Amino acid sequence: MKKTKKLPWEKPKSTKEDPGCDALIRNLMESPSYKLAEEDTDFLKGEEARPVRLHLEYLKAEVMMQKMGVKQTIVVFGGARIKEPKSALKRLEKIEKKLKANPNDEKLLSDLKAAERMVELSRFYKDARKLGRMVGNAGDGPKDNRVIMMTGGGPGIMEAANRGTYDVGAKSIGLNIQLPYEQYPNPYVCPKLIFQFHYFAIRKLHFLKRAHALVAYPGGFGTLDELFELLTLIQTHKSPEMPVVLVGKAYWERLIDWELLIEMGSIAPDDLKLFSIVDNAREAWEYIIQWHTTRKSYLYRLYKDDKGKKKSEKKRR
Repeated sequence: MKKTKKLPWEKPKSTKEDPGCDALIRNLMESPSYKLAEEDTDFLKGEEARPVRLHLEYLKAEVMMQKMGVKQTIVVFGGARIKEPKSALKRLEKIEKKLKANPNDEKLLSDLKAAERMVELSRFYKDARKLGRMVGNAGDGPKDNRVIMMTGGGPGIMEAANRGTYDVGAKSIGLNIQLPYEQYPNPYVCPKLIFQFHYFAIRKLHFLKRAHALVAYPGGFGTLDELFELLTLIQTHKSPEMPVVLVGKAYWERLIDWELLIEMGSIAPDDLKLFSIVDNAREAWEYIIQWHTTRKSYLYRLYKDDKGKKKSEKKRR
């Protein structure tokens, strides 16, 4: 139906009725309280709207992952400061060159030790990249998105794991976190699956919601935080059991005195069965598959067949 006449509320009050009404109306429409709530960023960022922000932060990532068909993930944690081997070696060589000119410089000597440790740790970058390739090639290959690699989306071990999936043409997820200093996402995450969070709590929720395995490489506070939170959730039956693998025996066995925790009564002996410590990506991947095979889980049905039939035959069921 063609509209021929404006309704009374579709035009402002006439200045013929009140010469000063234009200024009054303009003042009203420019008032912050008149903004639509969804367009009022000052309101949305205020203390009272925090529950709304929490909900939106959860919902955005949830909707996007559903659209992309993400159902199961293998989560990888590890140090953001661990560099790829060639970068770590280049840094070491640069310091060694400076030391030749200043062999007694205490700062350079300290930097040398740190650089040497980084070269040693850089093998884990290479190993995490290898794990990424394994996950990316799992199932029916790189296009099979039923199980996807998920990391924190940042540098170091996270970059290496995402990069491994990228190497074989598979998708991976990155859950980046907004920090006081800018943390760029690593370049190897799928563009449709990179998310930035303000709240650690919502990020943690998404880490665990679809997780069917967790692999922790050497790292610092962040890695330990995520690892022990998951172990606590499994221990207290708040989260379902899943394979938890710590890569790097020498690191983890020196870092944490597991036996002391038992001796002090802080944990039960059986709690050590909640995780496994291995040396490399191959052992980690084999443990994950073995764990799921023993329990006949979803991942087991993806990669194994207890009757010895081919994957193609099982897929037709």
